[in-house]
Amino acid sequence: MMAGSVVVGLMRARATWTSGSTSKVGPPGARIMLSLRGRVEIVPPNQGLLIARMSKTTPGNFFEDFRLGQLIQHATPRTITAGDVALYTALYGPRFAVQSSDEFARAIGYPRSPVDDLLVFHVVFGKTVPDVSLNAVANLGYAECRFLKPVYPGDTLSASSEVIGLKENSNRKTGIVYVRSRGRNQNRQDVLEYVRWVMVRKRDEAAPAPAEEVPQLSDAVEAATLGGACPILNTAAYDYALAGAPHRLHDYKPGERIDHIDGMTVEEAEHQLATRLYQNTARVHFNLFSEAQGRFGKRLIYGGHVISLARAISFNGLANAFHIAAINGGRHVSPLFAGTTVFAWSEVLAKADVPGRDDVGALRLRTVAAKDHPCSDFPLKSGSEDDPAVLLDLDYWALMPK
Repeated sequence: MMAGSVVVGLMRARATWTSGSTSKVGPPGARIMLSLRGRVEIVPPNQGLLIARMSKTTPGNFFEDFRLGQLIQHATPRTITAGDVALYTALYGPRFAVQSSDEFARAIGYPRSPVDDLLVFHVVFGKTVPDVSLNAVANLGYAECRFLKPVYPGDTLSASSEVIGLKENSNRKTGIVYVRSRGRNQNRQDVLEYVRWVMVRKRDEAAPAPAEEVPQLSDAVEAATLGGACPILNTAAYDYALAGAPHRLHDYKPGERIDHIDGMTVEEAEHQLATRLYQNTARVHFNLFSEAQGRFGKRLIYGGHVISLARAISFNGLANAFHIAAINGGRHVSPLFAGTTVFAWSEVLAKADVPGRDDVGALRLRTVAAKDHPCSDFPLKSGSEDDPAVLLDLDYWALMPK
């Protein structure tokens, strides 16, 4: 008998079971099984005992379990504490003054230091994993990500997702699932929304694929929609010496490239601790027993870990780019494993005014992370292909004082 199924009938003679558009034929004595996900199965009479049971555990969703328009409320709301912030700082070492000092933040107009934008992103992302990507092969990309309200220690975050696209891969072993996920605070206010797409295994290669739909996504978040998570600032009180660099928005030019110089080596314990901090349950990050038999032979580091490392490294050159307002898009170009040293560089893609704001403007940045490769030569492409050193290619808007 299938785990997670109940017996709903016993065939006395050869018969056809019809459910909606699905018809199945079974021999006399076969059992009609209805899975917890609503799939009708017919089990031959010689397989297992005729005992109705329901599994109390779940293997997670496979590609054929998703449907366009499906709404998912994810489990386990999470109250962000000062301890979470301290642990995040210990793992990555971000030094942006606004998120580091209550006094600095209050002086310029925040009630206190906000939680690091990427910590908010990772916590919301982690909520979605058991329902969206527990059976993922790889997380492929992001788009249309906006930070909508600041989050402070003591706020409670929950998450929901809508399935907005599905596409079976030609090998019929996997498919791409597109979801739009939202994080909300305890007041039911959206603090974050984003789209991601992930390659998910099929439970049964012969199972029919869901209807194909690939969503049309924006190339970039409009600058006019930025700034919701940043209060109006008193820039006269912004202390550039304490912030770590004198450079304001007007000091950066489109096309400028910045080598962030510093590198960080990833330790096995650190990346697993970080992923647990976000309550991300993806087994590819934790289960060496299964991953030793997989494609890489070892645990894969969560892609968000690379994003946070690159962001922390980028302080050297972008110290006053204190707030990630939006992520336009991103690619995890290659996998990362423990023992690798991560370096990063950034290119200024554009500058923009934020409507109604004369305190801050927006800097569109492309930050590239590389493995075991210092970035003084700005690795990105090797001919028409990605440079083999590149780990991450991230396009985002950051706010900076004018």
